[in-house]
Amino acid sequence: MRLRIDLKILIFLLLFYLTKQIEIYAMIMFFCIIHELGHILMGILLGLKPEKIEIMPFGLSVAFKLDIIDYNKKIKNANLLELKKIIIALAGPLTNLFIIIFYIFFNKAEINKIYANLLILAFNLIPIFPLDGGRILKSIVHIFWGYNKSIKCVHIFSNVIILLFTFISSIVILKIHNIAIIIILVYLWGLVVKENKKYEIIKPFIEK
Repeated sequence: MRLRIDLKILIFLLLFYLTKQIEIYAMIMFFCIIHELGHILMGILLGLKPEKIEIMPFGLSVAFKLDIIDYNKKIKNANLLELKKIIIALAGPLTNLFIIIFYIFFNKAEINKIYANLLILAFNLIPIFPLDGGRILKSIVHIFWGYNKSIKCVHIFSNVIILLFTFISSIVILKIHNIAIIIILVYLWGLVVKENKKYEIIKPFIEK
């Protein structure tokens, strides 16, 4: 299993330190890691093996070694692998939901931890690929309408959502002047731009 560290994490650490929000960032990173452990545990339970783990600015990213058997078990226009992807993607947000429920019932005083997990849950369910929400959307469309339509759908959703998110975030930033929102926005734009470049490469093939 390979381990990789995204050096952009150093920039995020510096920015949050300079803005005196390093403790908030540390707490969010901690729960982001637990979130990702939810993905890893579910993947293992479904018979997949972690192949690569990457330490990123907002937690971990895991890639699983795929089983050829899953490709041969068809489900409508896709295969068993796409169903497993949906379950694994949901496992992360559900992990945060369980943590929220735990604090609500057993330690209501930890409002910051409840808020942090709620933020992580909502953030990851944004239908922008490769966030969990984007992965779930892509796999669902793949199962019912095929691979090509799943690629197009996620591409459109990602671009529409990031524009909408930018508009809303701009209003919020003007009111509360929180640099954390700017950092998250820049991070999301980085994801969308990166995926848009990939889409332009495969676009001629999926539109045939």
